Amino acid sequence: MIERYSRPQMKRVWSDENKFNKWLDVEIAVCEAWSEIGEIPRRSLSKIKLAKCNLKRMDEILKETRHDMTAFLGSVAESVGEDSRFIHLGLTSSDVMDTALSLQIVEAADILLEDIKELIAILVPKALEHKYTPMIGRTHGVHAEPITFGLKLALWVEELRRDQQRLTEAKKMMAFGKISGAVGTYATVPPEIEQRACQKLRLLPAPVSNQVLQRDRHAQFITTLAIVAGSLEKFATEIRGLQRTEVHELEEPFGTGQTGSSAMPHKRNPELCERVCGIARLIRGYAVTSLENIALWHERDISHSSTERITFPDACLVLDYALGIFTSVVRGLKVFPKQMKKNMEITRGLIFSQRVMLAMIDKGLSRQQAYEMVQRNAAKTWETNKSFLKLLQADADVVKVIPAAELAEIFDYQYYLQHIDEIFVRVGLTKTQWPNHKLESIARGKAKTRK
Repeated sequence: MIERYSRPQMKRVWSDENKFNKWLDVEIAVCEAWSEIGEIPRRSLSKIKLAKCNLKRMDEILKETRHDMTAFLGSVAESVGEDSRFIHLGLTSSDVMDTALSLQIVEAADILLEDIKELIAILVPKALEHKYTPMIGRTHGVHAEPITFGLKLALWVEELRRDQQRLTEAKKMMAFGKISGAVGTYATVPPEIEQRACQKLRLLPAPVSNQVLQRDRHAQFITTLAIVAGSLEKFATEIRGLQRTEVHELEEPFGTGQTGSSAMPHKRNPELCERVCGIARLIRGYAVTSLENIALWHERDISHSSTERITFPDACLVLDYALGIFTSVVRGLKVFPKQMKKNMEITRGLIFSQRVMLAMIDKGLSRQQAYEMVQRNAAKTWETNKSFLKLLQADADVVKVIPAAELAEIFDYQYYLQHIDEIFVRVGLTKTQWPNHKLESIARGKAKTRK
């Protein structure tokens, strides 16, 4: 199922082949740096730059050494010959592993940023399409006041933009290498080598390190992925809630021949959105692990290593997957404006209670007086299921303050939508982001609906 929604590039980033190729890239960059200051002969460097890592041979050596770096170096040495003595000169394993991991994370971040960009590109036209599609806003799961579905989507767009910013910053924090030797003193490899090697790898050298790049960097990256996943969970939870049978304002795509239940043929479950929510929980767990990896003994231990072999590939893969799923959901999302309007009306006008109260205050009543008069009529509406407007018009105390005809004018959905255009401008969702002919068609349709 992953292949259906995720990019093959992410799987490649975290493949063993790419991982060990990155290790080799680091080793070669360091050798080039040594050669530039005259410590490795140019003829030797020419052979080193042709080095290969045979994964099968590495696995054979690993069974004996039980150390992946020495197994890697053994495999590489066999492809180079005598000049392999210059490879890994002055380095410790973490110099290579941590710097290579940074390269992988930067690659993964670029893919995830592209994923988010694609999702935003699909959300923007849908937000504009439903800019004036009225629906009920809910707080505590209870009807509050009208909003528009487009406003809900605009809020998602803005949150995803913040996610883009967070991920971009986390990527910058991970774009560092470390070539400073066993405990970070540069005793066996001078800072100049680190500077030259990192420049070749398009990384910055860590200003100071011990045996490893400090794991607060890695924690920032994984927790950022958890925040992105949390945003997706928020959006998916909203769709799930609005797909409930008694609400049915939205529905995630449901293909021909698809089944929702082995027992009940009528079922159309929001299983894609539920999958996104489950994935978010998983990534949050990885965020906790990444935070616990910050504290290592002294100049380092390897308690972080075993977890990172799982958390980094898996968090990136499943977030890529979740973004793919949710993008497909938004692309094929079914929206039911008539049901949205129907649901707004099920409380028989109670959603106008605040506006009635404010109108009474404008007429000179105290807030407490207005609140009590509106609340007692609201209670009657709940109890009798009668029209809130008619109950207010039948209340002598109310009509003394606001005449019946003026009360009727208050019950206008458009009142709540008067600043929608301004909000969209503030979010940057303007007509220039969608073909003009399409926007004009939508505007005409919405105008007819309002009439």
